[in-house]
Amino acid sequence: MDDWTTSPDRALAQRNAEGWTFLIEAARDLRTTGAVAPSGRALARLLTDPVRASGAATLDVLEAGAGTGAVTRALIPALAPGSRLDVVEANGRFAARLRGLVRAHPLLAGAAQSVRVHHALVEQLDTRRSYDVIVSGLPFTNFAPAQVEAVMDRYLELLRPGGTLTYFAYRGTRLARALTSSRAEARRHRAVEDVLTGYQRRYATGRWTVWSNLPPATVWQLRRPLDTPRPTPAVPVGASR
Repeated sequence: MDDWTTSPDRALAQRNAEGWTFLIEAARDLRTTGAVAPSGRALARLLTDPVRASGAATLDVLEAGAGTGAVTRALIPALAPGSRLDVVEANGRFAARLRGLVRAHPLLAGAAQSVRVHHALVEQLDTRRSYDVIVSGLPFTNFAPAQVEAVMDRYLELLRPGGTLTYFAYRGTRLARALTSSRAEARRHRAVEDVLTGYQRRYATGRWTVWSNLPPATVWQLRRPLDTPRPTPAVPVGASR
């Protein structure tokens, strides 16, 4: 399957197809598909900037919540030779699509083993590897506060000291939930934002808004401090599938 494009017409057709795929999967399960559309190019590039900033350095990279692969396609050409990319996706249909992308991508010819797709929740990722960069596309505002805390703690556990985490959040979601959802749902949303604010205060090194994305999104960059002990990954709750 050809998962990248070489012409504007094909690129548009691909983005339209991915948009419909997102809507269908979101209707099935908001826990695994919380985005309303695939990440736009500007958003994908900003999320993956820490990889490009490393230049020719060999990296271990984790992408969580990859969806249909918009960010994965930005990551693959940014990887220096010898780097490894683990892609984690909880939605089985998306995971299958991502495996097709990896098999067919021309830059991975003869080196497809450097990118591995895991069908799993990131909290349950069965790995002893630690990472220099983690890129998260998970829909935190659809989670319970305790789930968000579990995921963020897992990210920090998997990051090497000095490693970087990027994630994004759509702008205006709190107001939208307050206007359209129940009070309980609005309280849950505020509680999630409070959890994320705590991590931002401790670890954030940058924040940017991508106004050209649909909808506009804020990208956060967090860094694990250098003076913390090297993480020892916990025994996973479940194995990747």
